[in-house]
Amino acid sequence: MQFVQGFPQGVYVGQTRVHHEQTQPSKQPELQGFNLALHVNDSAARVQTHRIALLNDFKPYAVDKITWMTQTHSTICHTVNEQITFNALVGDGLVTQRKHHALMMMTADCLPVVLVNAEGTEVANLHAGWRGLANGIIENTIAEMQSEPVYAWLGAAISQDCFEIGQEVKDAFCSKYPELDTAFKAGEKAGKHYADLYAIARYILQQHGVTHVLGGDQCSYQQQDEYFSYRCEAKTGRMATFVFMA
Repeated sequence: MQFVQGFPQGVYVGQTRVHHEQTQPSKQPELQGFNLALHVNDSAARVQTHRIALLNDFKPYAVDKITWMTQTHSTICHTVNEQITFNALVGDGLVTQRKHHALMMMTADCLPVVLVNAEGTEVANLHAGWRGLANGIIENTIAEMQSEPVYAWLGAAISQDCFEIGQEVKDAFCSKYPELDTAFKAGEKAGKHYADLYAIARYILQQHGVTHVLGGDQCSYQQQDEYFSYRCEAKTGRMATFVFMA
């Protein structure tokens, strides 16, 4: 298990990969790898076996609670501490102040963003595709937190050179933040652009006082030996970005 460096002591952040020593075989070639998503028509038993393997990886850090979501490209964020949710929460952001509680976000080209406060006593995890970013998932998650986030980590997402979008997507961002014009470069076709999700997220985070932004140097589309990519293969698995306090 590899963790991202640069956070306050006791905060653990990371992202799963396609490969894991406990990966179960799949009868569906396109779902080979350490898939953690139940919504991609994988075997539920296989996915649960993978999730249990991940929880076992967390055991040395005394993780005793893990929260998954039904993600919908929304701007909905929940705070989850001691309560037990028997049905998966619907939304795209999670916040906790509880130690030993792992917050999970699944992606396969969309951008996972982890937030941490200065003391390492509150953490958040959010899923940001372009819709979520444009509509305010980062802003809503920051507003849900009880303290100001100072640190952020941007997990693996599709890079600008591989992410072609239409004019309406650029307009959705630039009508809200005109300065984000620099996060887009013109495509070869009329009305097409290439969007930099990492640059967009960094700008929004910095506008809200997040001064230490880590990560943002991977490409899920190009690094298919490490990451799942929905744009490359519509039927594919999902990685999970996690954060917890020990």
